[in-house]
Amino acid sequence: MNMGKKGLIEYLESTQGFRSMQLRRAFDEIDRRDFVRGEYFDDAYGDYPLPIGFGQTISQPATVLFMVSLLDPRPGEKILDIGSGSGWTTALLATAIGDTGQVFGIEIVPDLVEFGRSNLAKYHLPQAKILPAGETIGFPQKAPFDKILVSASAHELPEGLLAQLKLGGRLVLPIENSVWKIDKVSETKINREEFPGFAFVPLR
Repeated sequence: MNMGKKGLIEYLESTQGFRSMQLRRAFDEIDRRDFVRGEYFDDAYGDYPLPIGFGQTISQPATVLFMVSLLDPRPGEKILDIGSGSGWTTALLATAIGDTGQVFGIEIVPDLVEFGRSNLAKYHLPQAKILPAGETIGFPQKAPFDKILVSASAHELPEGLLAQLKLGGRLVLPIENSVWKIDKVSETKINREEFPGFAFVPLR
Protein backbone atom coordinates (compact mmCIF):
# COMPACT_ATOMS: atom_id res chain seq x y z
CA MET A 1 0.00 0.00 0.00
CA ASN A 2 1.43 3.37 -1.08
CA MET A 3 0.12 5.95 1.36
CA GLY A 4 1.75 9.19 0.24
CA LYS A 5 4.30 10.98 2.38
CA LYS A 6 1.81 12.22 4.99
CA GLY A 7 0.15 8.82 5.15
CA LEU A 8 3.50 7.08 5.68
CA ILE A 9 4.40 9.42 8.55
CA GLU A 10 0.99 8.87 10.15
CA TYR A 11 1.35 5.10 9.72
CA LEU A 12 4.77 5.12 11.40
CA GLU A 13 3.43 7.33 14.17
CA SER A 14 0.50 4.98 14.87
CA THR A 15 2.48 1.72 14.67
CA GLN A 16 5.76 2.69 16.36
CA GLY A 17 5.75 6.33 17.32
CA PHE A 18 8.75 8.64 17.18
CA ARG A 19 11.20 8.46 20.04
CA SER A 20 12.15 12.12 19.84
CA MET A 21 11.14 15.36 18.18
CA GLN A 22 14.42 15.21 16.25
CA LEU A 23 13.43 11.90 14.65
CA ARG A 24 9.94 13.12 13.84
CA ARG A 25 11.41 16.21 12.20
CA ALA A 26 13.87 14.09 10.22
CA PHE A 27 11.13 11.87 8.77
CA ASP A 28 9.03 14.96 8.02
CA GLU A 29 11.83 16.85 6.26
CA ILE A 30 13.61 14.04 4.41
CA ASP A 31 11.42 12.69 1.60
CA ARG A 32 12.00 8.99 0.84
CA ARG A 33 10.98 9.66 -2.78
CA ASP A 34 14.21 11.64 -3.21
CA PHE A 35 16.20 8.46 -2.50
CA VAL A 36 14.55 5.85 -4.73
CA ARG A 37 15.16 5.07 -8.40
CA GLY A 38 12.87 6.85 -10.82
CA GLU A 39 10.99 3.70 -11.80
CA TYR A 40 9.90 3.30 -8.16
CA PHE A 41 8.64 6.84 -7.52
CA ASP A 42 5.07 5.55 -7.29
CA ASP A 43 6.14 3.10 -4.56
CA ALA A 44 8.24 5.56 -2.56
CA TYR A 45 5.84 5.76 0.40
CA GLY A 46 5.04 2.08 0.67
CA ASP A 47 6.25 0.34 3.81
CA TYR A 48 8.49 -2.12 2.00
CA PRO A 49 12.06 -2.20 0.66
CA LEU A 50 12.77 -1.14 -2.93
CA PRO A 51 15.65 -2.08 -5.26
CA ILE A 52 18.32 0.55 -5.82
CA GLY A 53 20.50 -1.61 -8.08
CA PHE A 54 23.55 -3.83 -7.58
CA GLY A 55 21.59 -6.26 -5.43
CA GLN A 56 20.94 -3.57 -2.81
CA THR A 57 17.72 -2.01 -1.47
CA ILE A 58 16.45 1.07 0.27
CA SER A 59 15.12 -0.44 3.48
CA GLN A 60 11.51 -0.66 4.62
CA PRO A 61 10.54 2.58 6.41
CA ALA A 62 9.30 0.76 9.52
CA THR A 63 12.64 -1.06 9.81
CA VAL A 64 14.60 2.16 9.34
CA LEU A 65 12.57 3.92 12.03
CA PHE A 66 12.99 0.95 14.38
CA MET A 67 16.78 0.86 13.95
CA VAL A 68 17.27 4.62 14.06
CA SER A 69 15.10 4.77 17.19
CA LEU A 70 17.33 2.15 18.83
CA LEU A 71 20.38 4.19 17.81
CA ASP A 72 18.81 7.28 19.41
CA PRO A 73 20.77 10.00 17.54
CA ARG A 74 21.24 13.19 19.54
CA PRO A 75 22.17 16.73 18.46
CA GLY A 76 25.90 17.22 18.04
CA GLU A 77 26.87 13.55 17.83
CA LYS A 78 29.32 12.00 15.36
CA ILE A 79 27.70 9.01 13.65
CA LEU A 80 28.92 6.38 11.19
CA ASP A 81 26.32 4.99 8.74
CA ILE A 82 27.64 1.76 7.17
CA GLY A 83 25.90 0.62 4.00
CA SER A 84 24.49 4.05 3.21
CA GLY A 85 23.05 2.87 -0.13
CA SER A 86 20.78 5.56 -1.56
CA GLY A 87 21.71 7.99 1.24
CA TRP A 88 18.31 8.00 2.96
CA THR A 89 19.52 6.90 6.39
CA THR A 90 22.50 9.28 6.15
CA ALA A 91 20.13 12.18 5.48
CA LEU A 92 17.75 11.16 8.28
CA LEU A 93 20.61 10.90 10.78
CA ALA A 94 22.12 14.21 9.65
CA THR A 95 18.79 15.95 10.16
CA ALA A 96 18.33 14.38 13.59
CA ILE A 97 21.76 15.44 14.89
CA GLY A 98 21.65 18.94 13.40
CA ASP A 99 24.46 21.06 12.03
CA THR A 100 26.62 20.71 15.14
CA GLY A 101 27.07 16.97 14.51
CA GLN A 102 28.65 14.86 11.76
CA VAL A 103 27.46 11.83 9.80
CA PHE A 104 29.74 9.73 7.62
CA GLY A 105 27.96 7.36 5.22
CA ILE A 106 30.10 4.47 3.99
CA GLU A 107 29.17 2.48 0.87
CA ILE A 108 31.05 -0.35 -0.86
CA VAL A 109 29.41 -0.06 -4.32
CA PRO A 110 31.01 2.86 -6.23
CA ASP A 111 27.87 3.62 -8.27
CA LEU A 112 25.82 3.78 -5.07
CA VAL A 113 28.35 6.19 -3.54
CA GLU A 114 27.54 8.53 -6.44
CA PHE A 115 23.79 7.82 -6.24
CA GLY A 116 23.78 8.53 -2.51
CA ARG A 117 25.79 11.73 -2.95
CA SER A 118 23.47 13.02 -5.66
CA ASN A 119 20.45 12.33 -3.46
CA LEU A 120 22.05 13.97 -0.44
CA ALA A 121 22.79 17.05 -2.55
CA LYS A 122 19.03 17.68 -2.81
CA TYR A 123 19.22 18.90 0.80
CA HIS A 124 21.41 21.39 2.64
CA LEU A 125 23.21 18.96 4.94
CA PRO A 126 26.86 20.04 5.15
CA GLN A 127 27.24 17.86 8.25
CA ALA A 128 26.79 14.70 6.11
CA LYS A 129 29.20 12.98 3.71
CA ILE A 130 29.07 9.71 1.80
CA LEU A 131 32.40 8.01 1.15
CA PRO A 132 33.57 4.79 -0.53
CA ALA A 133 34.31 1.90 1.82
CA GLY A 134 37.97 1.16 2.41
CA GLU A 135 39.82 -2.08 3.10
CA THR A 136 38.95 -1.95 6.81
CA ILE A 137 35.38 -2.21 8.06
CA GLY A 138 33.99 1.09 9.29
CA PHE A 139 35.91 4.36 9.05
CA PRO A 140 38.81 4.19 11.54
CA GLN A 141 40.28 7.47 10.26
CA LYS A 142 37.43 9.41 11.89
CA ALA A 143 36.93 7.19 14.95
CA PRO A 144 35.82 7.19 17.68
CA PHE A 145 32.10 7.62 16.98
CA ASP A 146 29.23 8.26 19.35
CA LYS A 147 26.98 5.93 17.37
CA ILE A 148 27.34 3.44 14.50
CA LEU A 149 24.47 2.18 12.33
CA VAL A 150 24.90 -0.81 10.00
CA SER A 151 22.25 -1.50 7.36
CA ALA A 152 23.47 -4.90 6.11
CA SER A 153 23.54 -8.23 7.91
CA ALA A 154 26.77 -9.59 9.43
CA HIS A 155 27.35 -13.21 10.44
CA GLU A 156 28.82 -12.14 13.76
CA LEU A 157 29.59 -8.98 15.70
CA PRO A 158 32.45 -7.15 13.90
CA GLU A 159 34.99 -6.47 16.64
CA GLY A 160 36.60 -3.79 14.49
CA LEU A 161 33.48 -1.65 14.83
CA LEU A 162 33.48 -1.88 18.61
CA ALA A 163 37.00 -0.46 18.58
CA GLN A 164 35.65 2.56 16.65
CA LEU A 165 33.00 3.35 19.27
CA LYS A 166 33.49 5.83 22.08
CA LEU A 167 33.03 4.61 25.64
CA GLY A 168 29.31 4.93 26.24
CA GLY A 169 28.72 4.65 22.50
CA ARG A 170 26.11 2.52 20.74
CA LEU A 171 26.18 0.21 17.73
CA VAL A 172 22.95 -0.94 16.03
CA LEU A 173 23.31 -3.65 13.41
CA PRO A 174 21.72 -6.78 11.96
CA ILE A 175 23.38 -10.11 12.73
CA GLU A 176 21.79 -12.87 10.67
CA ASN A 177 18.02 -12.24 11.04
CA SER A 178 18.07 -10.15 14.21
CA VAL A 179 18.73 -6.50 14.93
CA TRP A 180 21.12 -6.00 17.85
CA LYS A 181 21.66 -2.98 20.07
CA ILE A 182 25.21 -3.01 21.43
CA ASP A 183 26.25 -0.54 24.13
CA LYS A 184 29.95 -0.11 24.89
CA VAL A 185 29.98 0.21 28.67
CA SER A 186 33.78 -0.04 29.02
CA GLU A 187 36.74 -1.35 27.04
CA THR A 188 35.98 -4.84 28.37
CA LYS A 189 32.19 -4.81 28.81
CA ILE A 190 29.34 -4.49 26.33
CA ASN A 191 25.59 -4.81 26.83
CA ARG A 192 23.64 -6.58 24.07
CA GLU A 193 19.95 -6.66 23.28
CA GLU A 194 18.49 -8.78 20.45
CA PHE A 195 15.38 -8.06 18.36
CA PRO A 196 14.65 -11.04 16.04
CA GLY A 197 12.56 -11.28 12.89
CA PHE A 198 14.25 -9.17 10.20
CA ALA A 199 15.79 -9.71 6.76
CA PHE A 200 18.67 -7.69 5.27
CA VAL A 201 21.08 -7.83 2.40
CA PRO A 202 24.44 -9.31 3.52
CA LEU A 203 27.31 -7.13 4.76
CA ARG A 204 30.24 -7.28 2.35
